[in-house]
Amino acid sequence: MAWPRPVYDGDRLVAFVRGFFGVRFDPDDPADRPRSGLWRPAVSAGHQGREYGRLAVEAVCEEVRRRGGSRVAVSWKPGGHGPEGFHAGLDFRPTGETSGDQVVAGLDLGPALAV
Repeated sequence: MAWPRPVYDGDRLVAFVRGFFGVRFDPDDPADRPRSGLWRPAVSAGHQGREYGRLAVEAVCEEVRRRGGSRVAVSWKPGGHGPEGFHAGLDFRPTGETSGDQVVAGLDLGPALAV
């Protein structure tokens, strides 16, 4: 299930993020647990470094907690110009897993909220 959220500054679209909830990264693996997290967050080039990305990620984290979750996942293709530094700056840590050719990282949110 995708949970798309555009981010505006006034009437200008500056970022976009999608959340997902209860998704298995490898549905063929019965040991793969359902996860919630971020799906390709993006901030337009002219608006990076202005907190829009952080705010978008925080909105997904709040929704994960609202739904009873306590951990957020994200994945990306490794490379010199990718989002690894952005996610690391928000305390996402690689889990040692991969999803296809992507690095998987997670962020603990603490105990889930009572719903």
